[in-house]
Amino acid sequence: MTGVISPVLIAAAGVLAGVVGTAGGITSLISYPALLAAGVPALGASVVNNVALVACWPGSALASRPELRGRGRWLRQWAWVAAAGGVAGAALLLSTPSQAFSRVVPFLVAAGSLALLAQPWISARFQGRARDSAPVLLAGLLAMSVYNGYFGAGSGVMTLTLLLVTVDEHMARANALKNMLIGASSVLSALAFIIFYRVDWQAVVPLSIGLLAGSMIGPRVARRIPARLLRWLAALLGMALAARLWMAPA
Repeated sequence: MTGVISPVLIAAAGVLAGVVGTAGGITSLISYPALLAAGVPALGASVVNNVALVACWPGSALASRPELRGRGRWLRQWAWVAAAGGVAGAALLLSTPSQAFSRVVPFLVAAGSLALLAQPWISARFQGRARDSAPVLLAGLLAMSVYNGYFGAGSGVMTLTLLLVTVDEHMARANALKNMLIGASSVLSALAFIIFYRVDWQAVVPLSIGLLAGSMIGPRVARRIPARLLRWLAALLGMALAARLWMAPA
């Protein structure tokens, strides 16, 4: 990564990604292609993305204080599940050959995009059926956290869907809880990457700055703006990215 344009591009993408991700969309569908455009290889871009996503945690926590009030005990219980899954996903990524990762990425991005579009239908169909179902929440959160540590595009919206079905049907409250769980998953997976992989800090720093700024805006957006347009734009961007990566792997 050379010059000034790439860090500026990455930081700007981080702001937008932070807003979209913490408002209920898919962070990586914006930040990941920006890293590729800046010349970061596919595997390295995924690592950078995972490490930088930690910056969304404090920003979204500050912006979501009304929705998180009274949820401290619940979060302390379930954050450990998310963290364990994140570490497992990081280990899986680091043991995956970079060529194989480049080949599977288009399908992961496409799956995340489809999950984003399907989330309202899934939530409506299963509303009230699995409320307070700890086994469903445990299995689903562990699976989503492993995926978040491995790649992550779509893990947030799939976790949001899970929480809307099993914990709280109110969008803003479920979104706030989702942001905290994804943060817990990202912290330990990022630590694993820092210890066992050569992290591109020139990319992590501007992306983290942008994500922190965007994550302080996203929860406020989730309170005020209908998510339908944002959902479709992010999903279309994701499908376009998946098609490009499938035709020309990074």
